[in-house]
Amino acid sequence: MTQTSAGLTEKFEGSVSLLAWAYNEEQLIVDFLDRAFKLLDEVASDYEIALVDDASTDRTPELLAKYAAIEPRLRVIRHPRNLNVGLACRTAIAHASKEYLFWQTVDWSYDLKNLRIFLELLKHFDVVQGVRPVPIRLLSYIPVVRSIYRVRTRSDNFRKAIVSLGNYYILRILFGMKFHDFQNVTFYPSRLLKKVDLRGYSSFVNPECLIRVAELGATYIEVPIPFIRRQAGKAKGTKLSAILRSLYDIVTSWLRWGWRTRLRMIHLAPSRQIYRVAEPFFVPDDCLPLIAPLFRDFR
Repeated sequence: MTQTSAGLTEKFEGSVSLLAWAYNEEQLIVDFLDRAFKLLDEVASDYEIALVDDASTDRTPELLAKYAAIEPRLRVIRHPRNLNVGLACRTAIAHASKEYLFWQTVDWSYDLKNLRIFLELLKHFDVVQGVRPVPIRLLSYIPVVRSIYRVRTRSDNFRKAIVSLGNYYILRILFGMKFHDFQNVTFYPSRLLKKVDLRGYSSFVNPECLIRVAELGATYIEVPIPFIRRQAGKAKGTKLSAILRSLYDIVTSWLRWGWRTRLRMIHLAPSRQIYRVAEPFFVPDDCLPLIAPLFRDFR
């Protein structure tokens, strides 16, 4: 393994499950797997990819079967019918067999060039949460202006960015959690995430994981993971039906348990539970050499 800018020369000691799910992604699936296996091989000795085929009707199942025939570390789980992203994520979590897990989208929406550092941070924090970095400028600390910075690099286009940002503020207001991003790559100890009884059926499952694990008292560090625009295939997350499913999940979850979570968490100081690379003065001293290379993503 080549040396990272954080001075890490050895592969990660723990075992890692990369989770993914796909629905009609024949244009992207082979490239995704090639890229994922190459990256994992560079940073970890013991790993797997658990991929849920959410009842694809194109060539995705055929391509996955061919790949799995020559790569035993690929575990393919097929849904008998299309169940959408929330249940696909929950299925992938249930099938993860390694010590730590994280997920990546099949269109490789998030930049994992610093994966080795993110994994190492799991030795210091319970959860490593990706956030789309906002440039560090004096004006970016003003809440409304900060949102303008977020729109610029948040999604494939302006409309999708507004949908994403609206979803973010709804979650912040309803659940009272002070995360800077709810929809990104997140790294968990598998045992910790599997303690949580997830109920989400939509893309709400990602923030649901964050919020429910926070209720267990987990510590977090937010790290910059930039968004990458989709180059092929068709994004499905901002269709009207997907937005409505997500809103339904958010509202019903808040009514069932979220309002209690908000009452408990709103008084919790962020420095006690959520650390941030963007706020290094709060980060423990022994982590500073690890996070130093991540600052270039805030330019």
